[in-house]
Formats: sequence, structure tokens, C-alpha cells
Amino acid sequence: MGTALAPVGTRNLPLRVGSEEAYIQAVNQIPVLSAEEERSLAVAYRDTGDLDAARQLVLSHLRFVVHVARGYNGYGLPLADLIQEGNIGLMKAVKRFDPEVRVRLVSFAVHWIRAEIHEYILRNWRIVKVATTKAQRKLFFNLRSSKKRLGWLSHDEVNRVAADLGVKPETVMEMESRLSGHDVAFDPQPDSDDEDAVPRAPAAYLRSAQVDPSEELERDDWETHQTESLQRALSALDERSRDIVQRRWLLEQKVTLQELADHYNVSAERVRQLEKNAMKKLRASMA
Repeated sequence: MGTALAPVGTRNLPLRVGSEEAYIQAVNQIPVLSAEEERSLAVAYRDTGDLDAARQLVLSHLRFVVHVARGYNGYGLPLADLIQEGNIGLMKAVKRFDPEVRVRLVSFAVHWIRAEIHEYILRNWRIVKVATTKAQRKLFFNLRSSKKRLGWLSHDEVNRVAADLGVKPETVMEMESRLSGHDVAFDPQPDSDDEDAVPRAPAAYLRSAQVDPSEELERDDWETHQTESLQRALSALDERSRDIVQRRWLLEQKVTLQELADHYNVSAERVRQLEKNAMKKLRASMA
């Protein structure tokens, strides 16, 4: 998305929002609601579906979303995007807020705001996902702050982090390895003009010299065509000839001429003749 931010209800902000800085200035000018005003608006929205009341609740807490979003600047993602995701979480919180619980909306909304920001970061921080399980997602947002120094954690630090976060030490080490890695472009631009330089991009060494996609596709198409042709040709044979061909050539446990002769109560030579005639018909049909 661009830098312009426009959550639901911002059309009445004190100034025209056209940039990230202007948006932050605008939301900071919106008055903070008192506890009585907040509860009155929440009750009106809950009981009557008053959208204007919901809009006022959202507007009065936009500055708080900015405050929370700024805490996630270290992930290299645009602050405007983080704020926008946080605004979605705020709207969800307003929709679910119960004024009878007697807590302020900001205390309730912070969990929804952070949840939406977390989801956005996990989707966009890396091309390859670094956190998929519940334990890994928990580690993703806590491991950095749990580290006491730069570099890899020691054995004791791994165990301490695992105990603090309620996960296995193996999970801590795996997540630290993922966080320490970097995305690599599959086919990046070369760093120099040296034609003899050793290529380091995955595109240079992941391709198999033994398998060509076009040849693989052509081979699959040909095998499919041959299989269908064989099935059509077999269906044109009489039942005895088809059975002889199948049991002599198409089964893993192939039978002998004598076994077929005993089965059909004919001579082995007669079975050989039937097989020869059937094979001629198959070749003619598949030509």
C-alpha cells in the first residue's frame, strides 16, 4: 500500500491526510474520550448499532495504534502498513468490546491491534515463512528481546529463553537459526562484470542437468498416448487373445505357454499362434 492511511471514519479528521506524517499529526489532534464518554458510545453501538458511535471510538484510539505500530519498526516493514493493520485490529476490538466488563477500550484493543500487526509481519517479513507453529510464532516476537548480546545464544541462554517462554530448547535453536538467515534472490544481478566469476545464485546450481522440463513433459505425454493406444487395441481383441497377451506380457508374474495351454485345454503351439496373431493386431492398431 502507499503512505496514505484512511481507516473507516477518517474523512472528518482535522486536516487532509496525504502522508504518513500528516496522518500522525491528525490523529494526535483527536481528543481522548473520558471513561464516561467511551462507555456511552460503546453502549450505543452495542444496543442500537450506531455506526457514528463506533466511528468516534475508533478515531479516539488511532493515536494508540500509531504508538503500538512504532514498536515494530525493527522488522524493516513500512510504518504506514503496520499502522493500517493495527487499525484493522482496532476496528475488530470495537466490534467485540463489552462496556459492561468495566475495562477501558484501550486495554481490550491492544491485543487485537498487536494480533493483526503480528499476522502482517509473519506474512511479509520473509518470502519463506519463519514461524508456522504456535510455539514458533511465540518465539518470533520474544526471542530478540530475550537475547542479552549479539550473536548466537549460549547453551545456558537457550535453556533460559526456553524456560521463560515455555518452549523446548530445540525450538529456540531452530528459530534463532531462521532469524539469523536471510532471503536469497533466486536469480540476482551479478556483483561484478567478471564473466569468469563463480555463480552463487541458486538459479546457477539448482537446475538439474539430467532432467529438462520440456523433455519430461514430452515423455509423459508420449507415455500417456501409448497407454491409451494400448488399451484401445486390447479392447479390440477377443477375450481369449486379450487374456493371453495380458498374462504373457502385462503382468509382473508372467505365465508360460504351457500354463495357458492347460488353462484353455489346447496345445502350447496353439497358444503361441494365438499370441502371435494378437501381437500383430496390436502393432497394427497402435501404428
